[in-house]
Amino acid sequence: MRALLLSPELFLAEGGIARIMRLYLKALCEIVGPAGRVDSLVLNDRPGRDERLGRYANARLGEHLGCNRAKLAFIWQTIRLGRHADLLVCGHLHHLVIARLAKVLNPRLEYYLVAHGIEVWRPYTLLEKSAMSGARRILCVSKYTRHQILRFHPALAPARVVVVPNTLDPYFAARENVVPTATPFAAPRLLTVSRLLSTDTYKGVDTLIEAMPFVRREFPLARLRVVGTGDDVPRLQALAARLGVTGAVDFLGALSDEGLRAEYAACDLFALPSRKEGFGLVFLEAMTYGKPCLAARAGGAPEVINDTVGMLVEYGNIPDLAAAVADLVRHPRDSEVVRRHADSFAFPAFTRRLAAALS
Repeated sequence: MRALLLSPELFLAEGGIARIMRLYLKALCEIVGPAGRVDSLVLNDRPGRDERLGRYANARLGEHLGCNRAKLAFIWQTIRLGRHADLLVCGHLHHLVIARLAKVLNPRLEYYLVAHGIEVWRPYTLLEKSAMSGARRILCVSKYTRHQILRFHPALAPARVVVVPNTLDPYFAARENVVPTATPFAAPRLLTVSRLLSTDTYKGVDTLIEAMPFVRREFPLARLRVVGTGDDVPRLQALAARLGVTGAVDFLGALSDEGLRAEYAACDLFALPSRKEGFGLVFLEAMTYGKPCLAARAGGAPEVINDTVGMLVEYGNIPDLAAAVADLVRHPRDSEVVRRHADSFAFPAFTRRLAAALS
């Protein structure tokens, strides 16, 4: 079997799509078998092989090309590599029309779409609908995303729209190398990890900041640690100042994997009350350290978080958000139960699910 993987990014950014597409590459290199080959084509990454590539590929990796955002080069290379491929896995809806073109030029090619979340929760153009109809299967990260696809494209056969939940990066989950830090009851440490972009305010980081005055009434030394970068940081910092919690909110910027592991280990709970989270890989990352998670009852988050590992609240309800933080501090979840829940999304299970969906 010869496979071609199209990714928007793999190593240029640290967003959820880039992280999960690395794991699709790793899984495909295992699925194709000893005589198989996987070619990897990345739109935004720079040319050359990132030093981390060896973690996510084996001897079955053929060509690995970064197109440095050059769309024409990306289209041309897709056509060239697609002529020799048996299957193509497309990592974003925006590239699916190119996959459709590759199939026109190679009729035996079967192509698949990975549907991550918000990018497919909307009406589709006629070209997108046509390309989706030609896909062998659409691989959805959650039941919610599957529901949204069938809602906006009811002509699709439901059996071709399947759920393949995201997985945890086995190279990230090295929790044995980090010693958890105990914090005093009066000084709980909240952690959130997110893009901080003005276009992504649905992530709910501002609602966490708005909840901090309420949280501090019960836990005067509580702190919120914010990992991430983006053009929305000045607004969020101004919000913290206006609410009088500047000293309680730490903006950490971008962190290395090692730094992020240390933050997960040191926090008391992880929170990302997003309104449009397709899945939430960061929840799994926190859970592998035994940390309870707080999320909004929206998108795919309820499929990852239940009462044994955290809590769900209505998006934007600040008093309820603060009350949930207090409840998780007073009634912490069993860390081993949380870790076992994360293990149910482990990479070997993901590879088996993906292999079954591609068969």
